[in-house]
Amino acid sequence: MQPEDLARFRARLLALKAALETEGPIKLDPNRTDDIGKRDDDHQPLNEMLQSIASSRNRNRTAELRRVKAALERIERDPEDYGLCLECEEPVHLRRLELMPAVELCVKCQSAQEESASGGRRKHLTDYS
Repeated sequence: MQPEDLARFRARLLALKAALETEGPIKLDPNRTDDIGKRDDDHQPLNEMLQSIASSRNRNRTAELRRVKAALERIERDPEDYGLCLECEEPVHLRRLELMPAVELCVKCQSAQEESASGGRRKHLTDYS
C-alpha cells in the first residue's frame, strides 16, 4: 500500500474513532418509571423493544470501535499489515478498505466465516433460512 493511501486511511480511522467516542452509548431508559398504582401495561412491550434495540446498537458500536482501534494499532505497529486479511494474509481490495477502513477480512474469508456461523445453510442470495 502506498504511503499516501495509508495516511488517508489513518485519518479516516481517527475521524471514525472520534465520532464513535463522541457519540457514546445510547441511553437505556428504565423499564418502569411510573408508580405502581399508575402502571400502563400497554407501553411495556414497546419499552422492552426500545431497550433491546438500544442494547444491540451499543454492542455494535462497541464492536466497531474495537475494530477501528485494532486497525489503527496495525497501522502504527506494522504499516505493511494494514490492508491484509487477518485470515489468509492476502491484500484486501482497496475499494473495500475505502468503504470500511476498519475491515479485517477479505470478501472470501468474510463469506466463509459468515457461512460457517450460519451452519452453511445459505446457498443463494435469496435464501434467508
